[in-house]
Amino acid sequence: MSISDSNIEIWKIRRLIKNLEKLRGNGTSMISLLLSPRDAISKVQGMLATEMGTATNIKSRVNRQAVLTAITSAKERLKLYSRTPANGLVIYCGTVIGEDGGSEKKYTIDFEPFRPLNTFKYICDNKFCTQPLFELLENDETFGFVIMDGAGCLFGTLQGANRTILQQISVQLPKKHGRGGQSAPRFARIREEKRGHYVRKVAELTTSHFITDDRPNVKGLVLAGSANFKNDLSQSDLFDKRLSEIVIKIVDVSYGGENGFNQAISLAEDALSNVKFVEEKQLISKYFEEIALDTGMICFGVEDTLHSLECGACDKVVCWEGLEINRYEVQNPQTEEIFVHNLNKDQEKDPKYFTDEKTGIDLDVIKCEALSEWLCEHYKDYGAQLEFITDKSQEGYQFVNGFGGIGGFLRFKIEMPETVYEKEDNGEGDEEAFDPDEDFI
Repeated sequence: MSISDSNIEIWKIRRLIKNLEKLRGNGTSMISLLLSPRDAISKVQGMLATEMGTATNIKSRVNRQAVLTAITSAKERLKLYSRTPANGLVIYCGTVIGEDGGSEKKYTIDFEPFRPLNTFKYICDNKFCTQPLFELLENDETFGFVIMDGAGCLFGTLQGANRTILQQISVQLPKKHGRGGQSAPRFARIREEKRGHYVRKVAELTTSHFITDDRPNVKGLVLAGSANFKNDLSQSDLFDKRLSEIVIKIVDVSYGGENGFNQAISLAEDALSNVKFVEEKQLISKYFEEIALDTGMICFGVEDTLHSLECGACDKVVCWEGLEINRYEVQNPQTEEIFVHNLNKDQEKDPKYFTDEKTGIDLDVIKCEALSEWLCEHYKDYGAQLEFITDKSQEGYQFVNGFGGIGGFLRFKIEMPETVYEKEDNGEGDEEAFDPDEDFI
């Protein structure tokens, strides 16, 4: 799975969690069933049969019926799987209270997570258990560590909360002061020669550990140690240039070996957490640079971005993860003609989008989904990439508020459709057209 695909899966899980946390039920009618890859389907089916027998003893008839219905739904969903998927299985089912607070409806969803689940959970409650899904959102990018001092060198990786030591070597280097029988220049020359051999060996081992198929196999590299060894390594011509480009921090530690590894992780924590933040800033900065140069190789706004996507001209779509625009497919019941509208919350209240302009007939809503979800499902159909960003950085905030939270990079220049801007009342009875060139920041 590529980094872009992983980011999209993370966004999907975040959105699912947000929707699940809104749902509530009466009593214990909502079941959360999460299977790890090690859990057998047959064993879980037997457990649910036992739970169904226990549920028949619930005194409240309404609650009893709701729990039995939810367990039955879970059992039926499990029948769709001959074996537990490689990453485990998640099932949420039950009777939830509608938005009006009075009506009830059945809710059932099952899916294989994009990362392996490490736990088995079966919970009956008035809400769904989403904590295990939060664990899937933890950063699983791998970072490399080189802890180098005068006693030896340690190579390790950090992935989420998992720390792995790849190799540890020891070395004996001469001190600055030697014994009698050697001249000072000769002793200094031998000392520098052995330090050079040590730096060469560490550089070669760093390449062997962190380069795979001619490219780095880690997201970033942290160099740590006491004295100047780490600086000598980073500045050495022997240090692989592909790795020098991904060095995110050089830190001083008081210890070597495993203790130094732990200390380096603590000292580099800010750099590790800022990698995604920096990537986002670089992406949006490149977007603004294209605007400043007036290259015509970018698009912004919902209509222009979707137009360029449909033309096959959009190479990469940039979308704010909190974009609140819904995609409506509406149909004329007489002519069966289908229209597509991408509407924000205010536009959804306007009846003109749900009425045929020619005949005045009310249109039927065939489908309504979030535009961001539609993009997730269809961006590959147009040969494009999709990147989700936040508004936490200054650049991200400017992109969201100035460009509507959606835009893209183009493969080639295209003619954009003419946008008709709605007129505004200036408060004195005169109507004034909206000026698209007006400062939007």
